[in-house]
Amino acid sequence: MNTTLAPHPLLHELQTRWRDMFAALAAGDDLPPGPRLRTEGMMEAALLQQLATEEELLDAMQHCYQAAFGRSLAEEFGADWRDFYPFPQIPAMAARAPVFPSTAD
Repeated sequence: MNTTLAPHPLLHELQTRWRDMFAALAAGDDLPPGPRLRTEGMMEAALLQQLATEEELLDAMQHCYQAAFGRSLAEEFGADWRDFYPFPQIPAMAARAPVFPSTAD
């Protein structure tokens, strides 16, 4: 699996954003949708500009995810995770917040 993208400012920025997003989520922090959506747009731009293939981009993103969480996207979401998150969607969700009842009911 190729986890290193060719040297290009856009591809370098993508890897930085994936690392930052996944590190924040692994730490239990929230991730507003804006950064994720912008990064997805950058992924599509990289593909359209033929800077990398879809497979290369997903492999590099997978590497960043595994570095942050210690498990692969397939281990986290199942072998068919791409069916639920088609390119260029990034599977980046914060952990559910604990919910405590506010009444005695």
